[in-house]
Amino acid sequence: MKDYLSSEVRNVSVVGHSGAGKTSVLEAMLYYTDATDRFGKTSEGSSLIDFDAEEIRRGLSVYTSIVPIEWDGCKINFIDTPGYLDFIGENAKNPLEPGTRISFKKAIADKKPTIFFINKLDEEHTSFEKAYSALHEEFGKSVIPFEVPIIENGVYVGTVNILKNKAWYHHGPKASDSVAQPVPESMLEEVAMYKDQIAEAVAMGDDELMEKFFSGEEFTDAELTRGVRIGVRNGEIIPVFSGSAIESRGIGRLMDLIVTYFPTYSEKGLYTATTPNDVKVELLTTEQEVLTAQVFKTIVDPFVGRISYIKVLSGVLASDSSVVNANNGKPEKIAQIFIIKGKHQTATGKLFTGDIGALTKLQNTQTNDTLCEKGKLLIADPISFTEPLYGQAVTPKTKNDEDKLSNGLARLQEEDPTFKVVQNKETKETVMYGIGDQHLEVIVNKLKNKFKADVLLSDPKITYRETITKTAIGEGRHKKQSGGHGQFGHVFVEFAPNPDAEEMVFAEKVFGGAVPKQYFPAVETGLRECTAEGTLANYKMVNVKTTLLDGKYHDVDSSEMAFKLAARLAYKDAMEKCRPILLEPIMNVTVRVPDEYTGTIIGDLNKRRGAIMGMTPDENDQIIEAQVPMGEMARYSVELRSMTQGLGTYTIEMDRYDPVPDNIAQRIIANAKKD
Repeated sequence: MKDYLSSEVRNVSVVGHSGAGKTSVLEAMLYYTDATDRFGKTSEGSSLIDFDAEEIRRGLSVYTSIVPIEWDGCKINFIDTPGYLDFIGENAKNPLEPGTRISFKKAIADKKPTIFFINKLDEEHTSFEKAYSALHEEFGKSVIPFEVPIIENGVYVGTVNILKNKAWYHHGPKASDSVAQPVPESMLEEVAMYKDQIAEAVAMGDDELMEKFFSGEEFTDAELTRGVRIGVRNGEIIPVFSGSAIESRGIGRLMDLIVTYFPTYSEKGLYTATTPNDVKVELLTTEQEVLTAQVFKTIVDPFVGRISYIKVLSGVLASDSSVVNANNGKPEKIAQIFIIKGKHQTATGKLFTGDIGALTKLQNTQTNDTLCEKGKLLIADPISFTEPLYGQAVTPKTKNDEDKLSNGLARLQEEDPTFKVVQNKETKETVMYGIGDQHLEVIVNKLKNKFKADVLLSDPKITYRETITKTAIGEGRHKKQSGGHGQFGHVFVEFAPNPDAEEMVFAEKVFGGAVPKQYFPAVETGLRECTAEGTLANYKMVNVKTTLLDGKYHDVDSSEMAFKLAARLAYKDAMEKCRPILLEPIMNVTVRVPDEYTGTIIGDLNKRRGAIMGMTPDENDQIIEAQVPMGEMARYSVELRSMTQGLGTYTIEMDRYDPVPDNIAQRIIANAKKD
């Protein structure tokens, strides 16, 4: 593969619901451009893109892949995204999958030009009209067909390109087998209607063309091309293409559309980086600028080691060079640069601005780090990844799996920014967090297949608390005689509710030296050890003030240990009188859902013992704020996706602790005693 300048590179994300045929479209492009001699299929294990054992087993994409395609003197770096996490989706059989809204809204917010490709027109029970109508109704008149199918006797036999005003009948998968012909007479009116829609959209973006349009003059081909290019770039025109990836129909003209109308990386013009001293600097997106290259994905390969996927944001990255990680100031050696095409790696000497490649065996660099020239350190804005909220406690199946599990979890966190592991010291659990249940299922399979670690998953324990509701005095008397020096300590300790401080507060009001001062620390230590585990269900005791009031000692037999044990006895004695209760963590939950799901979500939050704190409309969404017990939110990531067909999102954070209702507290206490 030859070198490409920033003016020749397009970077395009391919997003779609699982099963929409994203990977098949890219496999068709590889085959169409002679980059491979066969059409790969994930389900058969022959895919050039989905080659991982987990992807073959599932028959779908699990990991993001880079697929560079050379077309018409340009390079298109396609980013093939997995669909199992409710990404955008579209095909003629299942029009407007729910994830389409999410991805389209994101693209518009980021001002990214967008193309819809309606796939699978070769299959039975498909309808271009149904799919297009759904898109047009949902996203407005900016969504316009640029290529429509020719249907004869219910069979998809060809395609009409609106701008070229030509028809193609499919006699083979290659462009040489398909010759342009006149538009069928039965479709002339339809094609004219769509061309008028394109012309009107073009006119809206240019005052000169608007005047020409309303005067009834036709645009020249050059004017139409220029106007569409402007409209696509600013989001006022969203082309709809159609075809069949499996039969390579519409693939060549789809690539023509991308090369002609999508912006190159150099057209971005400027991007903002930050110095280590937090000074903002604007850089040109050209090869003449200083080098900044950002790692956006990391893979830990058991044979090759760490593979870092990198995008050159400015300047030129060369093989056999030295760079510095601007995030941590550590040097890195660039031995070789690779172009990644699915499972194949091709060495290259240089990577120019806007292009994507991979580096191996970087020692001090992680995802989101920026590589620069020495003395010219600049940090690119970090990529924002989805916060993983679905947690499961993970334990090794056997003793032999312990070390493998620890190593595997560390490596997988390097690879996946949406996967994190938390060691909960309080519950003594290792909890791993992901986007959803399928995400963690993939992680478990990787632990087994890649790191040979078998694991068990369970819901994480909730960090309940215990506290007291009444003030009481506890007496603790420790006396033991076993020959020689004995053990003696006697204390009276008051226990009182203290809402002002979570941690136990210790005070003393001892008069007349009833307990010598040197034993006060031992009494406090004994009490703190007790409050680490309450008497109801062994959860931490909070909001308690303890006061040492009185006691007795022996000149010979008293010791720090004796008073520590006496304090523990006083604690046990007082707890029976202090009426302890269980507290549960209450979470601030913010849920964002389309309007039509508002009632469902509010009803569900109420069932979870939640309190609705407020609602805020935002375009076609509702933002619902609630406070919900943490114990009711264990599988909320999965259940929210199910209730809203993948369209709902939420955030959650700790707010406070509240008393647990008696009936629920009894169940929690009973379960704790079983454990």
